[in-house]
Amino acid sequence: MTTLADVPQELLDELAASGLDPAHVWDVVARALAEDLPDEPRVDPTSESTIPPDVRAEAVFAAREDGVVAGLAVGAVAFTMVGADATVTDRLPDGTRVARGDVVMRVEGLTQRMLVAERTALNLACHLSGIATATSRWVDALAGSPTRVLDTRKTLPGLRALQKYAVRCGGGVNHRHSLQDMAMVKDNHVLAAGGVLPALEAIRGRHPGLPVEVEVTTLDQLEELLALPEPPERVLLDNMDDATMTEAVRRTAGRVPLEASGGITLERAARIGATGVDFVSVGALTHSVVVFDIGMDLVGE
Repeated sequence: MTTLADVPQELLDELAASGLDPAHVWDVVARALAEDLPDEPRVDPTSESTIPPDVRAEAVFAAREDGVVAGLAVGAVAFTMVGADATVTDRLPDGTRVARGDVVMRVEGLTQRMLVAERTALNLACHLSGIATATSRWVDALAGSPTRVLDTRKTLPGLRALQKYAVRCGGGVNHRHSLQDMAMVKDNHVLAAGGVLPALEAIRGRHPGLPVEVEVTTLDQLEELLALPEPPERVLLDNMDDATMTEAVRRTAGRVPLEASGGITLERAARIGATGVDFVSVGALTHSVVVFDIGMDLVGE
């Protein structure tokens, strides 16, 4: 039975340096493999019946479209976990822009076990590469403006750390990872607290030092926050049109970072960047991403 200690140290170091917890990655991969091998004995009947256990092969992972790869290191963990006795070579760094046909990774090992890990490795790498690719399109669309693209907490349960890592690979910026990283006052909080200012005061009273972001939908609400001796650390401009957003930037004059959200599409990205807002948050980066197509093909004998 393999454990986290069997993963090559350089791969563990790389995951950690990327801001990922290797133990969490191991857990995600283990749960994914358990979906393919739920019962004892944990074997793939197809591969076990057709391939002798000692046969070895090389597999080539190649991009089938243009984009940005992410999660190749995560996918590589699957081959260790299934006991493929695998050696990974030619693995491109996560965040690399690739063209259709580019080899992104090679794996040499026990054929039967590599085929057991194939779908798990590809599911993770294709999903995370899809996020990185989508993020890179936003980064490209915002080029030349001061606006940075942010992710949100609209992530798949259990995959938040990996999905936010993929956003970073695509050139995006992570918003808060959890509710405890930053307080965010939205319409429901305002209603429950009896107003924006009571909500802001309550948070600062109970959690001094915690950054606070407040959502506004009108310029009057923005002015109310800007008039405070201590405005919130960030203001969210919710569902504002381009002209209103531009006026919000003018009135704020750099005193508080502004984030645009709501009704945001890639086609609108350049116009949002032209308004001068500091950030634009895009839930679609993680909640409805299209996977990036990577294929694994055996080569050799």
